[in-house]
Amino acid sequence: MLLTISTTRVPATDLGYLLHKHPDRLQCFPMTFGQASVFYPEANAERCTAALLLDVDPVALVRGKSKSGDRPLEQYVNDRPYVASSFLSVALAQVFRTALSGRCKDRPQLAETPIPLTVNLSVLPCRGGEKFLREMFEPLGYQVTAKPLILDAQFPEWGASPYFAVELQNTIRLADLLSHLYVLIPVLDDDKHYWVGDDEIEKLLHHGEGWLNAHPAREQIADRYLKRQRRLTRLAVAQLAEADNTDLEKLEVSHQQEEEVLEQRISLNEQRLEAVVEVLKACGAQRVVD
Repeated sequence: MLLTISTTRVPATDLGYLLHKHPDRLQCFPMTFGQASVFYPEANAERCTAALLLDVDPVALVRGKSKSGDRPLEQYVNDRPYVASSFLSVALAQVFRTALSGRCKDRPQLAETPIPLTVNLSVLPCRGGEKFLREMFEPLGYQVTAKPLILDAQFPEWGASPYFAVELQNTIRLADLLSHLYVLIPVLDDDKHYWVGDDEIEKLLHHGEGWLNAHPAREQIADRYLKRQRRLTRLAVAQLAEADNTDLEKLEVSHQQEEEVLEQRISLNEQRLEAVVEVLKACGAQRVVD
């Protein structure tokens, strides 16, 4: 998985100070699930690009795990090494910890200054489509460019996948941009690779400080970030509402309506069965051998 962050603020190589990563060096960081590498494919006074390459070990993902009842093929077919997910959020928090906190010893004023930044995510899963992607980032001031990725170029009739190649542009503090990515990447993916408990509420509120309260989709963000655990979502929404003096009853009604919509959605297995039935009807089949 590849993520790049670019700037054109002169001198652009100051991006190295903000990220605390030298443009002339390749730096590698071991992760429990693989390795993260930081390098600069472009670094001059006019433009500087920092790249975070995340190499997720697919064997490590399934080692020690029992077979999942709802995902029996997960050990054999897994997109995690190739897409932006909660693995990337963890890597961002570890590799760019100081930048994420907004601190910069050598350029303290620059760390507090909005600068033109462009983010490219090669493969970003978005369970909700391009509309949902825009609903997440555009209220934060981003210009969003999203290219849908088809399932298979040899079988275009299969249609589009839930994956997008995404470019985000904004004039913003680097710390704010990293916070947005940290929270919203797993929200868009609608999944996390680790157990979500009460401590995740604190992480959400910490990294959402200064922007999540004002986001029009904050309840939905909290719901997805906390893996749709109702108790945790209610606690997070209550704390957000308390900080913003919002009517809690209205928030609970809104959350209940969203859950009802989700419950009404047809499962993927039901869609497959319906598609099979339609094909059988179309060809006039009288018997089916299983």
